[in-house]
Amino acid sequence: MRSIDLSLYLVLDPELCAGIGMVETARRAVAGGATVVQLRDKHASTARMIETGRALKEALARTGALFVINDDVEAAIAIGADGLHVGQDDMVVRAARERIGRDMILGLSVETEALARAVDPALVDYAGIGPVFATPTKPDHKQPIGFDGLARLVAVCPVPSVAIGGLKLAHVGGVFAAGADGIAVVSAICGTSDPRAAALELSEAIQGRSR
Repeated sequence: MRSIDLSLYLVLDPELCAGIGMVETARRAVAGGATVVQLRDKHASTARMIETGRALKEALARTGALFVINDDVEAAIAIGADGLHVGQDDMVVRAARERIGRDMILGLSVETEALARAVDPALVDYAGIGPVFATPTKPDHKQPIGFDGLARLVAVCPVPSVAIGGLKLAHVGGVFAAGADGIAVVSAICGTSDPRAAALELSEAIQGRSR
């Protein structure tokens, strides 16, 4: 199993990032300590995802941060992204792995203990567990699981995990106490006046609470 630093996982939201753009938001967030950047835009065409993704890949080159595409396997392959993240309803995991090959990271969303137990570490590199809390950035999300649910899912999941869903700076302690390997955020960085400062504050909290 490959080593992935999931500690501060930024999910880009095109609307929240509209002020300075997703590329600049990502660049500043990584400068502040974000370790993974995911491009998620459910309304974008594959062509648009590729265009934005290539700009993001160039901006993040040589930073050490991983760049992941949400759902769009065609875009992930065309861009040469570091990874692809899929939901339970997006694409069959085995088919996704066959399309992207062995070198690309594959993440999978899980919302229940049964799904967490069923994750196949031969195919999946990490799991996105949640939603921990309700979040307006993904209105069709499943029932929130809270920190207790997060701990239960993390305990049975056979791959590293990142918690997601309505998470902010104040939740860093709870996320790592539940055993997750990272915290995924959207509005806690996207749309803030200073993405670098927001990421730095989160990164410093993570370093203090995850040990």
